[in-house]
Amino acid sequence: MEIENATADDVPEILAFIRGLAEYERLGSAVVATEEKLRESLFGPRPAAEVVFVRGHAERVGFALFFETYSTFLGQRGLYLEDLFVKPEHRGRGYGKALLVHLARLAVQRGCGRFEWSVLDWNEPAITFYRGLGAQEMTEWNLYRLTGAPLEALARGGGGS
Repeated sequence: MEIENATADDVPEILAFIRGLAEYERLGSAVVATEEKLRESLFGPRPAAEVVFVRGHAERVGFALFFETYSTFLGQRGLYLEDLFVKPEHRGRGYGKALLVHLARLAVQRGCGRFEWSVLDWNEPAITFYRGLGAQEMTEWNLYRLTGAPLEALARGGGGS
C-alpha cells in the first residue's frame, strides 16, 4: 500500500474518482467539474486543494481531496477532507484508513489543530468506520450552503427574505 501525491497529469483520473464518489453518494448528476476546471483549480497558480491516491498492487484504488482551513478559536490551521473514495471492489482492505492516517499525519506535521470532514447521514458504513477511528459527530452544527443563483444574488447585495 502506497500513498502518492497527484500531479496535473492525473486530472482525468481525479475526475473519474470524483464521479465514482458522486455515483456512490447518489449525486452523479451534481458533478459539473471538468478536466479543465480541475487542472486550473488544483494545479494552477493558486491551488485550492490537494489530492493523494492510495495504490494497491498495480493500480490506484482510492483517493482523497483535501484543503487547509483556519480556526479562529484555536488560532491554528485545520485540514478539511472534501472527498474520500475507495473503489467498491477494494473496500475493507485498509485503503481508506491508510488515506486517513496519511492526512492525520500531514495535519500534525503542518501544525493543524483540527482534521474535519462531512458524511451523508444515510452512509452508515462510513459513519461506523469514522466512529471506529475515534471521530466525533458534530451534532450541534448545521451545514449551510449557497450555490448558483442564490450565491450570485447575495454577491449583488440581495437575496434572502
